[in-house]
Amino acid sequence: MCGGRRRRRGGGSDAGAGGRGFCGPALAVVALAAAAVVAFLEGTAGGISYAGDGWLHECAKWDAEGGRFLVSTFFGAGVAEVRVGAGKEEDALAERVFVADPEVSGRVALGLAVDATRRRVLVAYADRPPRFGYAAVGAYELGSGRRLFLVRLDGPGESSFADDVAVDEDGNAYVTDIMGSKIWKVSPDGEPLSIIKNGTFTQRAGTANNLIGLNGIVYHPNGYLLVVHTSGGDLFKVDPRTGGVGVVKVRGSLKRGDGLELLSPTRLAVAGMPSRLVESSDDWETASVTGRYVGPAHRVGSSATVKDGDVYVNHIFGFGLGSKKTHVLAKAVFAPL
Repeated sequence: MCGGRRRRRGGGSDAGAGGRGFCGPALAVVALAAAAVVAFLEGTAGGISYAGDGWLHECAKWDAEGGRFLVSTFFGAGVAEVRVGAGKEEDALAERVFVADPEVSGRVALGLAVDATRRRVLVAYADRPPRFGYAAVGAYELGSGRRLFLVRLDGPGESSFADDVAVDEDGNAYVTDIMGSKIWKVSPDGEPLSIIKNGTFTQRAGTANNLIGLNGIVYHPNGYLLVVHTSGGDLFKVDPRTGGVGVVKVRGSLKRGDGLELLSPTRLAVAGMPSRLVESSDDWETASVTGRYVGPAHRVGSSATVKDGDVYVNHIFGFGLGSKKTHVLAKAVFAPL
């Protein structure tokens, strides 16, 4: 018992192990020890640690032309930018708001994709849990942040949660729904085109295997999508023209896989707990988990991006101390398996 004094049977009292004389210093020591551990873990990240306005940043992607990371702000329902300093990467500046769309105020921003060809960024928006109704995707100019379009994706009365977005070579956007395990397709101008829904997306029965469905998504230059099912751990190869879905036969586990990023046509980074490197030699009919990266032990990896040939894993949140909210983009070094 902290903050009190124990009553003796005879009516007196003493300051025992639960007394005030112990609690204050003890808690201070615990707090200092925890802070030291957090500081050590932050120092082992091998990337960029930066101050942020919110404690949960879902996705980060490298904008090569702008020389910055673009980061979705979950509770800010927008996009921030983190510019790398002229010197070491550790000199990165604190984040600056880049997109704050008033029409999605009160929602959450999740996956984002940089469409360098059309100089725009696309952002998936959803309701703030525990609500699961609103779903949308927005497109904004890379230079100014000006909105190009914002389109609703959810249907009347359905539960949905728009999570991640990818863009094909023609500028079509593909947005995953982790509640309904489906993919929305949106034209380059923001017109909803179709919904890819297939029983193949549900490979395993039971709530535990379907709590978080389709999540990370990337467009492969050979004309198909790769999509991971977080709870089930399955990787799917999707033909966006026909809606056909195939299961990539993966040697190794992808359970708890989140954001995806292609390093090359044959190599895929899967952020998660842990993050993994996956390789395929037959155009993603089969694949193998060939590397593993854990990152700071007190953080959760949620997305991956490539900067100058290196993979950076974004971490959703950390269990740090103090008033400053910090985030980590860690340079991933995959240990071979």
